[in-house]
Order: sequence, then C-alpha cells, then structure tokens
Amino acid sequence: MVTYKFLVDWERCIRCGGCEVACKQQNDVPIGIRRIRVVTINEGKPGEKNVPMPCMHCASPPCLAACPTKAIYQRDDGIVLVDKDKCIGCGYCSWACPFGAPQFLRGVFGLKGKMDKCTYCVLPFEGGAERAPKPKCAGFCSTKALLAGDAEYINAIYRTRKAGRA
Repeated sequence: MVTYKFLVDWERCIRCGGCEVACKQQNDVPIGIRRIRVVTINEGKPGEKNVPMPCMHCASPPCLAACPTKAIYQRDDGIVLVDKDKCIGCGYCSWACPFGAPQFLRGVFGLKGKMDKCTYCVLPFEGGAERAPKPKCAGFCSTKALLAGDAEYINAIYRTRKAGRA
C-alpha cells in the first residue's frame, strides 16, 4: 500500500518562495493562512539553513490525537485532513503539531476560526487510487528540496542524493 509523505532536503532549499506561491495559487488559500512556509535557521550566521515546513502527514499525527472533536482524520494512504464542519477552532491541534502546520484565520472578536492546513493537494480533487496526489509545492520547487510522493520512492531518492554528497 502506498503511503504519501513529504521529505525535505534542507541542503537544497534557497528560500525562493516558489512552494508558498504554488500552494496559495493551487488551493486558493486565504490571506493570513500559510499551508507551507520556509523557515530560516541561524539566519545571517554560518550554517544558515532554509527549511520548507508543510504538514508532514505524520504516521501517528499528534494533531489527530489532540483534536477533541475528531475533526482531523487520516486517510488510508497517510494523508492527514481536517473536516471543517467538525472543527471548533480550539487550537489543540496547533499546540500538538511540532511543524506548526495547523493555521487559523482570526474570527469575530479575535476568536480562532476553523483550522486550515496542507491537504497534499487532494482537496477538492479527491481522486481515488487511480489518481496519485501531486502537491504543487513540491512540483514547483526549482531545486527539488521538497520531495513528495510514495514514502519508499522519495526515501530512495534522498538516500541516493546523500550517497552522492558523502
């Protein structure tokens, strides 16, 4: 069975912002929400690294365990989604996620709205097994720092890259 994941090759990221733009355009993401963002570690210092941070669609998602309404669910292929009709905007998922993936639009009087996050570009395009999801952020990455697809396949690509750098 195929399990879809992201794999970040942070040694390749140049912080061009292409992944962020591709995601916003593909998914019509509202202003104030960033389903993927590039974080810079040690900015301006030796060893500076840029790291694309989408939802990693974890094998055991802490956000899923933290959600009191079961609004967050995981498909059989590993993709983690949210049912916005069930979301109450409590923010527990945001506290549980180590990647900062859950995003909230501020609602009336500063209250949190419904949670939004990376959908691996499967919503609203729910295909079936016959149509593999193709996240636009990874497809648009000019340096191929963001790999997306079958976990076994992208791990093999990454291992080959690492072997070549050694």
